[in-house]
Amino acid sequence: MLYNFYSVKNESYGFRFKGSHQQRIAGIYALGKEKQNSNSYSWDGLNRSEQDIIVFQYTLKGFGKIRIGQHVNELYPGDAFFIEIPSDHEYFLPNDSESWEFIYITLFGVEVFHCYEKVTKEIGHVLNLDIYSPPIQSIFNILGQVANQQMNDSYAASALAYDFLMKLYATVFHVKQEDALPLAITKAIAFMDNNYPTSISLDDVVAASGLSKYHFTRLFHAKINSTPIQYLTKLRISKAMELLKNEQLTIEVIALKVGFSNGNYFTKVFRSYLGVAPSTFRNNKTFSPVDYLIID
Repeated sequence: MLYNFYSVKNESYGFRFKGSHQQRIAGIYALGKEKQNSNSYSWDGLNRSEQDIIVFQYTLKGFGKIRIGQHVNELYPGDAFFIEIPSDHEYFLPNDSESWEFIYITLFGVEVFHCYEKVTKEIGHVLNLDIYSPPIQSIFNILGQVANQQMNDSYAASALAYDFLMKLYATVFHVKQEDALPLAITKAIAFMDNNYPTSISLDDVVAASGLSKYHFTRLFHAKINSTPIQYLTKLRISKAMELLKNEQLTIEVIALKVGFSNGNYFTKVFRSYLGVAPSTFRNNKTFSPVDYLIID
C-alpha cells in the first residue's frame, strides 16, 4: 500500500517498553509527523535529555536546516537526515523558512547503531529519497499502524523498526551498486530511457542488449527485479506523471507522448499502478509534491 502524507495526521508517538532485551535489538523510541512554523524550533544534539538514540527525519514540505559540526545543510522535500544523539549537530527552522513539515522515527538498540554506522560511512548523514521509496513508505506504514492501535508491544515495535532499517539498507546500497550493472542491462535501460515515447517491443530491447532473449530476460529480472516490459511501463507512467502537471495537455496527448497507443489504454494502465485515473491524479492537489514515483 502506498501512503500519501496528507492522509496522515500531525501526531507524535513515544514508546517505552519494559525488558532488558530492548537495548540488544532494534526498538522505536518515538515517531510522528509534524509541521513547524516557529523559528524557535531547534534541537541541539549536545543538549538533550535523550541519550543513545538515532533520529531519521524526512522533509515533506517547506524546508529546514541541519548543522553537523561546522557544515550546514538545507533540507528540502525529499531530503532526510540520519543523526546520532548525542553528537555535535543542530536541526532547526531557519528565519527564511515559513514552515517545515516532516516525518521522523527515533530508534535505539545495538542493531540500529550498526545500521547507522554503515549507512553514514557510505553516504554521509544527509540523503535524498523519493516519497514513495520503501524506507519512507515504511515510516508511513508504522504511523498508520500506531494511529489504528495495531502496535502495542515491544515485539511488534521491533519488527517494524527492522522493517524500516532493512528497507533503508536496500535502498541505499542498491543505489550505490547501480553502476555495477552488466553492460547488456545498462544498454537495454538506456535504450528504453531514450525510446519510451515510441512503440518499442521486447525484441527491440533485447536487440539493444546484444544478448539472446532467454539470457537477457533472466539477467534483467535478476538485476532489476522486474521484467523489461514492467520497467518500460513504470518508466512511461513516471514520465506521464510529470506531463500531467501541464494542464494544457490532454490525456490522449500525454498517452501518445509517453508511448501508449491511446488514451483509454493509458488510463487503464495508470489506474492499475496508482489506483486512480490520470484525470483524478491531475486534479487532486494531494499529489502535487510528488515529482517522481518509484513503483514496485
